[in-house]
This record gives sequence, C-alpha cells and structure tokens, in this order.
Amino acid sequence: MALPAPNLDDRRFQQLVDEAKRYVRNRCPEWTDHNVSDPGVTLIETFAQMVDQLVYRLNRVPERNYLAFLDLLGVRLFPPTAAKADVTFWLSAPQAEVVLLPAGTEVATARAETAEAVVFATIEPLPIVPTELTALVTKSAAGEHTDRTKDLVADQDVRCFQTTPAPGDATLFGLSVAAPRCVVVLRLDSQVEGIGVDPRQPPLVWEAWDGHGWTVCETDEDSTGGLNRPGEVVVHLPASHTESAISGTRAGWVRCRVTEPDAGQPFYAESPTIRVAEAFTLGGTTTVEHAETVPDVPLGQSQGVPGQKFTLPRTPVLTDGEPVTVLVSDGEGWQQWIAVEHFGESGPHDRHIVLDATLGEVRFPPAVREPNGEPRHYGAVPPKGATILVERYRTGGGRVGNVARGSISVLRSSVPYVSAVVNREAARGGVDGETVAEARERAPQQLRVQDRAVTASDHERIAHEAAPSLARVRCLPSSDEPGAARILVVPSATTGVGDYLRIEQLIPSDEVLAAVAERLDARRLLGTRAIVTPPRYQGITVVARLRAADAEVDHVRTSAQDALHGYLNPLTGGAGGTGWEFGRAVQYGEIFAVLQRVAGVGVVEEILLFPANPLTGVRGGRVDRVDLTPDALVFSYQHQVTVVGAS
Repeated sequence: MALPAPNLDDRRFQQLVDEAKRYVRNRCPEWTDHNVSDPGVTLIETFAQMVDQLVYRLNRVPERNYLAFLDLLGVRLFPPTAAKADVTFWLSAPQAEVVLLPAGTEVATARAETAEAVVFATIEPLPIVPTELTALVTKSAAGEHTDRTKDLVADQDVRCFQTTPAPGDATLFGLSVAAPRCVVVLRLDSQVEGIGVDPRQPPLVWEAWDGHGWTVCETDEDSTGGLNRPGEVVVHLPASHTESAISGTRAGWVRCRVTEPDAGQPFYAESPTIRVAEAFTLGGTTTVEHAETVPDVPLGQSQGVPGQKFTLPRTPVLTDGEPVTVLVSDGEGWQQWIAVEHFGESGPHDRHIVLDATLGEVRFPPAVREPNGEPRHYGAVPPKGATILVERYRTGGGRVGNVARGSISVLRSSVPYVSAVVNREAARGGVDGETVAEARERAPQQLRVQDRAVTASDHERIAHEAAPSLARVRCLPSSDEPGAARILVVPSATTGVGDYLRIEQLIPSDEVLAAVAERLDARRLLGTRAIVTPPRYQGITVVARLRAADAEVDHVRTSAQDALHGYLNPLTGGAGGTGWEFGRAVQYGEIFAVLQRVAGVGVVEEILLFPANPLTGVRGGRVDRVDLTPDALVFSYQHQVTVVGAS
C-alpha cells in the first residue's frame, strides 16, 4: 500500500472561528456579542478564511516534494500527438497542367457557434497530374492479353471480358502517365449490358499497378452498375501507382477485374461491352495533420558553460514525427545537435540535447564533478557567443483533432482550381498530453519494471507508450509459437452523428504497428519474440422484430440500431461501456435485454443472432450464442431491425 501523506495541519474554517471566539472570551470578556452580525466576528471569519487557505497550501508540500522527487528520477510528462487524416482535394474541372498543392496547405472543419474550427495542414506536396486514356487491353482468366485500343478508336464495341465471363477476366485501362495519389474518373459508354449481374453488387474490383503487383483501389461511385450502362467510375489511385509496359504499351495501368462471386451473388452470364471510354484527373488525396510547423526559431546565444537551458516560444512540442534538431553556429558554419533521451551515454564530444516536449525546454549537456575534483562532461558544450537555432519543430495536437468522417470541408489556403475538400475517413491518432495525475499513476510502474517487458502488463504498458493513440492493448501468449507474446492493438476511432464504426477504422496503420514492435523489441527478454497484430474481429448480425409502445416507429428503429451498435462495440461496448472483453461470448439473452431497454419498445417479438465475417461479408447460420476466441473482439455488422406499430 502507499505510504500515508502527513496532514501538517488538519484545522478547517469553522474550527479556526470557534478557537478564535474562545480566545475572545478569555482575553476580552467584555466582548459579549459573538453573533455573525457583529463586525468583530466578521473580521474573525475573514482571517479564518485566509488561514484556511494557508493550511491548504501547507498540506500541499508533501505532494510538491513527491513531484520534485519524480522530476529527479527523470519522469517526464508525455506530450500530445497529432491526429492525421487523408483529405481529398477536388478540382473544379479537369486541368491541362499539373496542379501543385504545397506542403503546409491548410484545411479545416467548419466553424460552429459553440466550437472553433480545427485546422489541419498537409504534410508533403501533392501534384495533381492530368491524365487521359491512351490504351485499352483485355485479359482473360488464362492470362492472355489482347490490345483493343484500335477497336476503341474505331468506335467498335469491345468486350470487357470473355464471351462467357470467368473470375480473373479483366479490362486494363492505360493512362497517359502514372498518377499516384490522384483521383481519376473513367467515363464509359456501354452498348450491351452484362446480363445476369446485379448492378448494385457486381463481382468486380478495381486495381492499379504499383510496379510489383496489382493494388486494390478505393472507388467513390460506380454509376455504370458494374459496366452495365453508360456512366462514370471514380477511382482513387494509390501512392505507389507507377508506369509499366503491357502488350507493348507503356502507361499507368488501372484494371477492372472479375472476382469470385459470394454466396448468392449473381454473376455475369454475358460480357458487357465498351464503345466509348475516356479518363481524366479530378482530384488528389494526401495526408494532413492537426499540427503547425514552426521554422527557424532562434533560442539565443551560448554562454559557453555546461547545463544551459533554453525555452521554445510555443509549446507543447510534438515528438511523433521527425526528431527536433538544434543548429549551433561556430563562426564558420552550422553544426547539428541531435535530441537524445538522456545524457547517460553521451561522451565529452557528442553534440546532444535533451528536449522536454511538454515544457518546451532545450537542455544542453551538463558537467559533473568527479571524486578526484575533475569535471566530467556528458556531451559537448556550445562555444561562448554561438548562435543557437531550432531548425523546425511541430506544435499542436490533441484529441480535438480526431474529427469524424466528412468534417474537414474548408480550404483555408488559396489554391487555384480546387473547389472542395473532404476527409473520406475519420481523423485518428490525436491524444492529449499526459496530466500530472496520470504521471503519478505511471511512475511507480515505470520504476518497478525499469522499462523491461517481462509480464503481460509490461508489454501492454510499453505498447501504449509507443503509440498513445491506441485505444486498447492486450497481451496473450502465442498459440503458434512457444515463448512468443502476441500483442493485440486496437486503434482509437471517431464516428460522426448518425454514423457507425466501420471495420477499416479498427485496423492499425503500418506506422503504429512498426512503432510498437520497435519499442517492444528493444525491451523484450532475451529468447522471446513480440508479435504485434490487430485482434480478430468477430462480426455479429442481429435480426430483430420489435413492437413499438405508443412511439414513432422510425425513432424506435433508430434507437434500437444505436443500442445494438453501442453494446456490440469493441471500443465502448459491453456492460461497463469500456469496450467488449476479449474472448467474451455473445449471448442471446443479453441482446434481448439491450433491445428491451430501448425507449419506446413495447415487446421484443423475435431475435435472430448470426455470426459474420466483417471483412468478406459472409454470414453464418442462426445461433443462440457466438463464442469468441481469446484474441477476438465483437464487431456490429449490418444489424436488421424491423419495428411495427402498437396494435
């Protein structure tokens, strides 16, 4: 148990007043009116209030000493991290020249009456490259390529696939140049429909060539209904899109490939055809972050002594990107000083600094006097009179940057030909800076394990430190590899009003996985291996029939959907609202209870429970209980709620 902190003075306001009145009776017996209306009593209460405040501050001394002790041990508050999002910049019309969006282009959320706009900035330049269609090639499932460019130029009908389409057939569209991170619109005019396919759910996938293979592309809309009618397909090309030679033609290739149909999904009975096809670029997508870059910040001049400190003008400093570097002028040029975690391993000539990101302090190496009287330098000392400059650093960040999908809609910087911006996915990764109370809770654990991953809780704590944006972390023994630890990481996710959590939001980025793996690899025990992966998500589909009790049917249906998505939620679900427990089964009875508690529900007439795969969409048979493996979490997948009015 924790050692009890001493209470240096436990007297309170009323006790001080009563004690003063007792002194009055002893020292001044002629003062007999001790009511609150007496001016003398008013003075007593005033001074008692002031003494009470002094006693409160006095009792804060043990806490101050504790925090000073933590500071001596090197416990520092974690700085905030910046939220990031992919934002699409839409052009007002296709352009003949490259539209370049420079790094630092600002976008923001719309300002509301009760909230300020949240500002983001692009991380790197985005060239929106103009393209056009220069080639058309068809490919059979057997791998045979046929160049149909001349047929297309001659206004002939070109079959997209074989006469009887098969999975693996594809139509390849050759763009004039590669267009990485651009949004390309393919405008098609089909004369013969692909008979048999469902236009709302065609067995097609759009892919782009990245130099090593075909990468699946996201599509915004497909008004062709699976190449069944004239329309447009909006394709978001990946950053790895590059040119290649196919059938003797070099181009930036995009293809539409026939996939294996899912169970019950209609398939092509006849190949669709294309008579007219054209392509053009209508936008581009790049990453923005909720941070501001401050360049060329002068700190002052060196005094030529060890242990110098300088303070940055704007805090806190974000450390989740490129490391902060300090430039020191020696009269002939600029020398670079790099940030390290501590000076314990620095030699006398190492140009190192330590950065306190929360306070914005830049500390230069100290010198410690040895027992023999000689000073020991833990790093080089900038010469006297040298100018000290921070090359650049980032500030901002915080949880406020985790805005929902579609929230970023305002272009703050002036960019020609850009008509609109939008984030197609929610921003994530923003975390507030650590508070003093949180550091007090963390410090004993940090001192206990000495930054080593031994137990499961050690692995989880270190993973959280490596990626503060993670919502949940769970460490389990690996069933496939003895002696290995499997660390399951779940990123935080934000949903907008009327929006539900999507499976894509629960997949951690490669950067997060790499950061956690690197931190654990440096702290794991010899002979063990840390495997960092997302958990397995078990989809749950609830089909329910409810009867409303004198309430609006649509409102009850929406409330029931919200209740199901809220309860079967890996981040905020479960009985306690802190996230569904790993490996906990889903029971029929608890779903019944959740729906029965919905306002406006009179009777829960029927509930059907189905397991589902949220990645493939395949749904299993009806069950009364869905068991989860220890590495699995639930995920709400396409609940279907029917509500009938009260009879």
